[in-house]
Amino acid sequence: MISLAMRMLRHRPGSSVATLLALALGALILTAMGVLVESGLRYHPEPVRYAAADLVVARPDTTFTSRQFDGEITRSTVALPEGGTVPADLAERIRAVEGVTTVAVDDGIPVHTTTGMALAGRGWASAVLTPYELTDGRAPSHADEVVLGANLHDGVVLDANLHDEVVLGAEPAGGRTSEQDAGPARVGEQVRLLVGGALRTYRISGLARGAGSAAVFFSDAHAADLAPHRGAVSAIGVITAPGVDLDRVGDQIAQAAGDARVLSRADSGRAERSADEAAAGLLVQVGASFGGYVVLLIVFVVAATVGLSVRHRRRDLALVRAVAATPGQVRRMIMMEAALVGLVASVIGVPAGLAAAHRLADELTGRGFLPAGFPMSPGVIAAATAVMIILVSAVLAGLLAARRVSGIKPAEALGEAAAEAAPAGRARWIGGLVALIAAGSSAFAAVAAGGQAALGAALGMLYLFVLAVALLAPWINATAARLLAPLLTVMFGTSGYLAAANLRANARGAATVLTSLVLAVGFGGSVWFLQDNLERQAVAQSRSGLLATRALVAGTGLSDTAVAEVRAIRGVRAATPVRNTSVVVSLLGDGESIGARAVDPAALAETLDLGVTDGSLADLRDGTVAVSQTHASTFGWEVGEKVALRLGDGTPAEVRVVAIYERGLGFGDVILSRSAVVGHTATNLDDQILISASPAADAALQEVVAAHPGSALVDTATLTGGLAKDLALSAWLNRLLIAVMVGYTVVAAANTMVMAALARRREFAVLRLAGVTRRQVKRMINAEQAGLLGVAVLLGGAIAALTLSSAVRALTGSLVPYVPPLGLVAVLGGTAVLAMATTILPVARLVRVPPLEHIGIRE
Repeated sequence: MISLAMRMLRHRPGSSVATLLALALGALILTAMGVLVESGLRYHPEPVRYAAADLVVARPDTTFTSRQFDGEITRSTVALPEGGTVPADLAERIRAVEGVTTVAVDDGIPVHTTTGMALAGRGWASAVLTPYELTDGRAPSHADEVVLGANLHDGVVLDANLHDEVVLGAEPAGGRTSEQDAGPARVGEQVRLLVGGALRTYRISGLARGAGSAAVFFSDAHAADLAPHRGAVSAIGVITAPGVDLDRVGDQIAQAAGDARVLSRADSGRAERSADEAAAGLLVQVGASFGGYVVLLIVFVVAATVGLSVRHRRRDLALVRAVAATPGQVRRMIMMEAALVGLVASVIGVPAGLAAAHRLADELTGRGFLPAGFPMSPGVIAAATAVMIILVSAVLAGLLAARRVSGIKPAEALGEAAAEAAPAGRARWIGGLVALIAAGSSAFAAVAAGGQAALGAALGMLYLFVLAVALLAPWINATAARLLAPLLTVMFGTSGYLAAANLRANARGAATVLTSLVLAVGFGGSVWFLQDNLERQAVAQSRSGLLATRALVAGTGLSDTAVAEVRAIRGVRAATPVRNTSVVVSLLGDGESIGARAVDPAALAETLDLGVTDGSLADLRDGTVAVSQTHASTFGWEVGEKVALRLGDGTPAEVRVVAIYERGLGFGDVILSRSAVVGHTATNLDDQILISASPAADAALQEVVAAHPGSALVDTATLTGGLAKDLALSAWLNRLLIAVMVGYTVVAAANTMVMAALARRREFAVLRLAGVTRRQVKRMINAEQAGLLGVAVLLGGAIAALTLSSAVRALTGSLVPYVPPLGLVAVLGGTAVLAMATTILPVARLVRVPPLEHIGIRE
């Protein structure tokens, strides 16, 4: 069978080109997405901050436990967005464990230079965990002393570079009079640092060298005062005596640590909350979700192209049956052909996918999605997985396509091949009805439900409707041909009559073309426009909900002192500090991290209008929460209900829902009281202060800005504009992935239609010999494509409209989605050009050839 399959491919290469192209593109996309997933899954954070610790006690994640219907216990672990904490007094109990020599607590202190450069603020006792060693001076012993840690990079100590940043705005000592004179840091000099959002002056008591990031060490007592957590620390590092059984020590510490985790040196990097770990999660999420959609698309496309290829070669296959080949042999031959094409496609697509993955990684790094130097996997597993998926898809598609032709009796084979294939079978009809009913159920669920459940139902509905169209396409084509016959005859005359007759007779043959066009319109008109609606609604909600006239913002964070100074200014009617954070909630047994904002409820009504639909924000205080409509529907929460959630550091909280609002895209899905998250965020600093004030307050507000380096006073229009830029940046990745998916759909549709057009050479030859002119043949094709295009636009547009409307309603509450005029023209015009160009150009080539050359037995 292998040799026969290879000969068939060699003598009829054109019939497999479409399948080869579809599979090669699929292999490219799957490999690229697989590399992202593999890189994320294989990433293991190496310890830097705790590189010298034998054990680290920390709580980097939280676990949700649930019981399934069959009684099975499942657990879902979610990384804590704010980083977990462990009790500070746990350190004393760990010191009592036999074999422990050193115990050091560590808590991140937010420190920035006056230019905004972030530094790692730590207590000096934690320096041993990296380790840092003094190269000059002594350890800090007073609240106004610090030790500056130097970076090590390729063996070069970057004291000068760090000091150049630190001494900007410094009060020089030792004779320095300007920033231009700044050189390497020296013991005894003074530096000004933003610590906890406040500008403080320190004297350099020492310089230290270590492998960690740029760090500033305070005295332990002062570090405890500055730490964002009270009674808790980010981690506890443990160093044991040489030769001690670490497993035994770890077990004893675990007994005292409660729900905290005891990490070995190899795993202690997980306690450092590096940007690399967040990037790894992003890669897995993007690659897995997008790769899943692509697999479904490949199934659609490959099944269509392989089926069309087999159908167009039914004369060859009929001859093989007529010379006594068994049905099993024919099936194996077709499956072998598909496997060979899939193998060649993998050879082409996989290397291109590996190159595309690394190009994509460069783009993600340049746009801030990945940190520089993130270790990307070479993609061996991704490549093997892509090859397996491509081969399995091709072979299964070949098997399905071969079932019809291999079941013909030898004596009937040639007669069957000479006529149009029999109508589609009952199984296809029943399958189409089942898919249509399922799509209708999803549509009902998308309308009746809300939140993420409605969004998932809407996207599922898109695939189910396309599947229903693919299965019912023969009957749709036949019905459309009857209905369009009068119109086509009027518009195109005799050619229109022939076109209607062709559509009726070839209803099953044109099913693949209709499916391809519906797929292109459905995807292009729904998935792409969804991103436009999200951005537009988020900006509109932000613009409508901001009652404040100004905002004080700072990338370095704003302290309580800044809030008090703003409120003390004459002319300021209200000032609302806002802190961005997250909460973790259980959804169907899995933990989900949700973006939240913590605000001061005092005078909130004068700075923010969240569009409350139920309840009141006046009741917002500790122990309460306000939720967006989207997530209230997702979790089934109602006003007055007590719900369980976990704060960003994993602290459990039972809160009462006091309000449900509609402007979640603009202001986050959860609103908490600011006092409820004090001590439970990484910095305990506010991101912005929303201010309602008269113009007379501007001069005094600028004085506050001058007193807090790194801050700026902006109007709310600028604040909304910044949101739009942030959304555009985050939407870039979504648009890129959607563009690839829609582009693959379009290429597959073009591929299929060219293949279908070129397979009609005998039909056109018969018409030409019967007296039909070239012009009439072209007009007939135009009429056919106009009819198919009209049906495809009608069905695809309806599917896209229903999907987009349901998704937008789930996210914004509005049933009327926004459709960009140029986008609508691009989808409809692009589909029309696609349909016409991929049919008219091949047909024009065919009709130039004398009909006698195409009248033979070959298709």
